[in-house]
Amino acid sequence: MGSRNGNYRLNNSKPFSLSQLFGPFSHRLSFPGGRRGLAAARDLTKGELILRVPKTALFTTECLLKSDQKLSLAVNRHLFLSPSQILIVCLLYEVGKGKSSWWYTYLMLLPRCYEILATFGPFEKQALQVDDAIWAAEKAVSKAESEWKQAIKLMEELKLKPQLLSFKAWLWASATVSSRTMHISWDEAGCLCPVGDLFNYAAPGEGEESNIGIEDVEGWMPAPCLPKGDTTDVLDSEKFNAHLHRLTDGRFEEDVNSYCFYARNNYKRGEQVLLSYGTYTNLELLEHYGFLLNENPNDKVFISLEPGMYSCCSWPRESQYVDQNGKPSFSLLSALRLWMTPVNQRRSVGHLAYSGHQLSVDNEISVMKWLSNNCLGMLNSLPTSKEEDALLLCAIDKIQDIYTAMELKKVLSDFGGEVCTFLENYDVQCRQRGAKLSLSRKTKLSMQRWKLAIQWRLRYKKTLADCISYCDYTVNCLPNDNVPTGGIK
Repeated sequence: MGSRNGNYRLNNSKPFSLSQLFGPFSHRLSFPGGRRGLAAARDLTKGELILRVPKTALFTTECLLKSDQKLSLAVNRHLFLSPSQILIVCLLYEVGKGKSSWWYTYLMLLPRCYEILATFGPFEKQALQVDDAIWAAEKAVSKAESEWKQAIKLMEELKLKPQLLSFKAWLWASATVSSRTMHISWDEAGCLCPVGDLFNYAAPGEGEESNIGIEDVEGWMPAPCLPKGDTTDVLDSEKFNAHLHRLTDGRFEEDVNSYCFYARNNYKRGEQVLLSYGTYTNLELLEHYGFLLNENPNDKVFISLEPGMYSCCSWPRESQYVDQNGKPSFSLLSALRLWMTPVNQRRSVGHLAYSGHQLSVDNEISVMKWLSNNCLGMLNSLPTSKEEDALLLCAIDKIQDIYTAMELKKVLSDFGGEVCTFLENYDVQCRQRGAKLSLSRKTKLSMQRWKLAIQWRLRYKKTLADCISYCDYTVNCLPNDNVPTGGIK
């Protein structure tokens, strides 16, 4: 695949052009926020087949090993590596071939870097503020480094260039595999799917667009690239015509030997066509894909219960959460209602609690007060408020647009704190009055990750604040008498 005149060739097939492959799409560069993706070139119907990518065009470990004996022999000596590690090595190996790679044109269209959690430095990790999120970032970095060290010997045997042996290069390839591969039955690592990976993300049941961040890795990618529009395989029940139900937006279909994509909604000409990757929280989206959604119906804040609370019900801990609009989960309410019931009465009202019913006015008030106080305590334990975070995001936007030391001084006087720490960490300064402020590429990329961290923690705090409001509203709506209300949800 690949030619410099804009035509592409699949194995044992005639050349084809991008216009043929894109079918009912136009490759748009002007979506809000500078995002790139695929827009409908004509009206599309929900369930309609909108893209078919032949198996010969899929970037898979299988096809690479079959076509390159040197790679195959080397990989066979390192079968202890995971399928994902092997695919990552194969990707770096193909990048090392440069223009001689059959995949050269596709590789040049890949993002140069990503903003997944594994790329977060110490400052950006701490900017997440929440212990669970910081731990997730540290774990992601540690996992990536461990897998890189395990695979380094294989890469050395393949005589990869020094730049491609670096941890920086590994992070790029690992992020590519994490964020862009799609499910295939014959390889756990999945496949890279040209054109199919240009679709942007919509959460299941929603039409939200992704806020995708792009970075640039210097030195070892030889040509410019197009910023990403991520996609991967996802379970999502969709109607096809009036009769059939398809389980995915995109899947490999054996009968046509191709990866097929179906419209998840009706689209008008010019609208961006979106795919769902699955039901991910914002932290998971940030970990695997490098972006998050301001309104994510699958986002949640987990609430830690006292040890005794877990013993009075059978709900798993991961089900004890507040969803993104501030409403406590069914199982969290159930567990709290039972916990607030005297031990000797729990058996008699257990069936009501497990059915989602309130047990009494007093019980419900106790539940709401406990939950409200718990959320307030979580908010107060964090270094900044949601109002401060909103202002901080404005400060970052200002820093990105300022040009002189005087302008920078003004921003520092308005915000200070975390802004000063960031600028000190990255040695951002202007030594001469009126001199032009110059932010290095490294600083700009770190600033984007910092911004994502603030956006994540701001959404987290808004959820907690919304839960407090929900609890207050619920208490105010309760009747004043103490008559049992077992039939009220």
